[in-house]
This record gives sequence, C-alpha cells and structure tokens, in this order.
Amino acid sequence: MAFDPEGPLTGELPRVNPDDTGGPPRPHRFRPLRLSLKLAAIALVIYFAWGVIPDVKKAMEELRSVNPFLLGLGLGLQLAALFCYSLLTKAALGPAGHIVSRWRLFRIQMSTKALSNIVPGGSAAGPALGYRLLTLSGVDGPSAGFALATAGLGSAVVLNLILWIGLIASIPIRGVNKGYGVAAIAGIIVMLVAGLLVLGLMDGQGRAERAFRWVARKLHLNEDRTGAAVRQIAERLEDIISDRQLLIRTASWAAANWLLDAASLWVFLRAFGESMDVDALIIAFGLVNILQVVPIMPGGLGIVEGAYALQLPAFGVPKTVAALGVASYRIGQYWIPTLLGGILYATLRVGPWSIKRRSLATLRALAAESEANPESVLDFSARFSRGRKAQQ
Repeated sequence: MAFDPEGPLTGELPRVNPDDTGGPPRPHRFRPLRLSLKLAAIALVIYFAWGVIPDVKKAMEELRSVNPFLLGLGLGLQLAALFCYSLLTKAALGPAGHIVSRWRLFRIQMSTKALSNIVPGGSAAGPALGYRLLTLSGVDGPSAGFALATAGLGSAVVLNLILWIGLIASIPIRGVNKGYGVAAIAGIIVMLVAGLLVLGLMDGQGRAERAFRWVARKLHLNEDRTGAAVRQIAERLEDIISDRQLLIRTASWAAANWLLDAASLWVFLRAFGESMDVDALIIAFGLVNILQVVPIMPGGLGIVEGAYALQLPAFGVPKTVAALGVASYRIGQYWIPTLLGGILYATLRVGPWSIKRRSLATLRALAAESEANPESVLDFSARFSRGRKAQQ
C-alpha cells in the first residue's frame, strides 16, 4: 500500500494512493439501492415496533417482579464482554501490545464504540478514531491498522463458528419444529455462504474476486473497490491463519467476547422470569448479530430490536418477556456503553490519564467529520491490506 511504513506519529491516518482501490475516488452520487434498503429497514422497524408496543404496555405490570440483581449482573457481563474485545485488539497488536496498558486500550475501545454507535452504519469513523488513539499512544501505524482489521475480521469469523456449533448441537436434541425450523434453515444458509466465501477466498482468490466483481456490476457498485476489498479480506485471512499463536489468541478473546454478550442476553431475560435454552439462545443471538453487520443503522439500532422481537418468540419466549428483556439488554449493550464511551473518551482528552501529545476533537466533532468525509470500513481496512511483516 502507498503509505509511510512507519505510520504517522501525530495520530493522523496515512494518505492512500488512489490506485490502491482501483482508480481515483468518484464523486458522491445518488444510490437508489442503498436508499431503498434504508427505507425498507425503517419500515420493518416501524412494523415490529407496532406489534411490540402493546406487549410492552402489558409487560409494564410485570416490572414489579423483576430481579434487580440480575439486571446488574447482565450489565456487568456486557462490560466484561467489551473488555474482552479490547484484549482481542491487544492480542492482535502482537509485540506492540505491550506499549499500551489494558486500561488505556479499554478506554480506546469504548471510545470507538461510542463513536460507531452515533455515526451511520458501515462508517469507518470508529476504526479511524481507534487508529488515531493507538498511534498517539505510541503504537506504529502498520501494527495499529493490522490489529484493528484483524480484530474485526476474527470476531466475525468466530461468531459464525459459534452459530454453526449451536446449530449442530441443537438439531439432534431439539429436532425441527415450526418456529425453530425457520431460524435453523436461515442459520445453515448463512453458514454455508460464509464457509464457501472463506474457502473461495483462500483457495481461489481470483475466482472469488471475479464473482464479486460480477455482483458489483449487476448492483451498479464500484467493482474496482469491491475487488480491492475481496483481496484485502483474503490477505487478512492468510495473515491470521499463518500465525498460529495470533490465531489462538484472537479466537479465544473473540469467543469470550461473544459468549459473555450472549450470557448477558440470557441474564436479562432471566431477570423477567424466562430461562431460555442455551442452544436456542446461541442460534437467535448468532443470527441477529450477523444481521447487525448490514450497514444500515448505527449500531444496528432498531434492526436488532426488531430481529429479536421476531426470533425470541419463535423459540418459546413470551412476547412480553422478550420485549422487556431485549429492551433491558439493549440499554446495557448499546445505550450505556455509548454514554460510558463518551465519558472515557473525555479522560483521553483531559485529566491525569489523558494523551499528552495533542488535543483531541470531541466525539460530536468527529461524527460531523465522518459525515463530511465519509469512508467505509472496507476502505479503511484497504489501507492495511497486508500484515505487519509486509508493511515494515
């Protein structure tokens, strides 16, 4: 890639040669497909909310029986899951991970999550902020970019593996009933597509790239950027698999992150009297989080709630309990981390634990900057298309 191999010392992102993505950037233009998807998502959210609101009103009567200890435990599990993700990033940093303390890395991780939760879905504002904070903390640019991209990709792969294990374990025990069958079939389709994608990228990168370019042309997308993204993902997979210690560390912390998150959902549901079967929990949790990857709303806002409102009753959870449990879960998983991340970002700007090299902009200013200069996560990752060895 065409950037300084040592990385910037000021926390600014390296400039990328336009040729890295297949040509000069094109001016912003109207995208009817993206607009249609967003409108459809909003319509689905309204549809599910309309069906859930009556159950919420009914469930208000059950709030007297809620277990406050379990609510606190669910929030604690969420914070533990977020801490595990910061350790995942630390593991992906390799030797450079010793430069940044766990406490600072956790504050950086929470800051990036807070920003990602308030900017449009698919924006690279969060990873870009993480890159800036890591380099300001003394990590070289290539290591910071590699770690952020590896943590994201490794986490996604582990989520799919957890879903696959849940499906394999559940079908012989539970069988296939009317409600479960839809989720199981959807999960199998998702896993088959993901598996074929990984195999195609690893064993036949050229064929996979040509296939994605064909899809991009049919959808009137930039096929050069799509091809560059496919190459970047394939190379990232090669980097992870070729380093066994890196693979074990990242897989372990990614699994801990997802399992603690799923346990948090179970505890929030249990706080309202519902004990969900573990296999059903894993399947519903996996499918919803895979759906959340679709870059439509910030942090999957509205999408996650609507998907759980559909999934949980299919596994036997009463609608009233599902409504309250999911609402409590999303407070602990989305809203509180966003607020806490803003506070922790402030400690990076001012105070005894701040970054001394230079002042940092506010989260509001960073969000406005991402709106004025939009960049996708794939474009951000394309800046670091090879591992540390190739970049240094």
